[in-house]
Amino acid sequence: MKKIHITIIGIAILLLTSCKEEVEKPKVTYDGTNRAKELSKADSTQIQIADLPLQMEGTDYLLHPIADLSIRERGVKSRYGSSSVNDLSFTISNYGEYEITGFLQNIKFQKVDSDSIRKLTERPVLIQTATYLKSVADKTNNQIMVYTMVDMDTNKDGKLDTSDIKALYLSDISGDRFTKMSSDFQELIDWKLIGSKNRLYFRTVEDTNKNGEFDKNDVVNYYYIDLSNKEWKIIGYEPV
Repeated sequence: MKKIHITIIGIAILLLTSCKEEVEKPKVTYDGTNRAKELSKADSTQIQIADLPLQMEGTDYLLHPIADLSIRERGVKSRYGSSSVNDLSFTISNYGEYEITGFLQNIKFQKVDSDSIRKLTERPVLIQTATYLKSVADKTNNQIMVYTMVDMDTNKDGKLDTSDIKALYLSDISGDRFTKMSSDFQELIDWKLIGSKNRLYFRTVEDTNKNGEFDKNDVVNYYYIDLSNKEWKIIGYEPV
């Protein structure tokens, strides 16, 4: 009986250790090259679908959110065509006021008077938010989209997910000039539009001690971009 208890305790310790290691998985894995792993192509086993298009007010473009078909196993069977699948969800994004949210693999852009559709990017990414800056467009005629996304496999586990570093991107409403604003290996904390100055402010945290995590010992960086200018110039500032 004592041996059984010892065995059970040993198994429990192993399970707890395994769970702890999974929870404490670093966002950045260093291998001496100081570079993240860029995935060259999407998983070929994924089934991609698009939500119905949407049009931001005052623009001439339709936006088509693209993501994987989501199958959730809840033990409930439903029918699609001639096949039976587990609780199949065809909704891949949500739309609030001028913002698309979800876990998207891409967004496609289509001018309203054209049948041509173009991708935002050819690279594998995971787009979490895509926001149209309506107030900036009203004041400056610059129609700009802001994206928060994962663009590199920073923990080198072979996939893009929320365990990797989040980045900030901008593009025109057409999807052109798709540009990374945050620096590689700096985790985006948040961003905010100050409408009175047409400035996009954002913060990032940098893993300065190279321990793979972002903590109180790392450096927070502060930047802004003047969106009234056609050229997007990143300007650092020091509020503290």
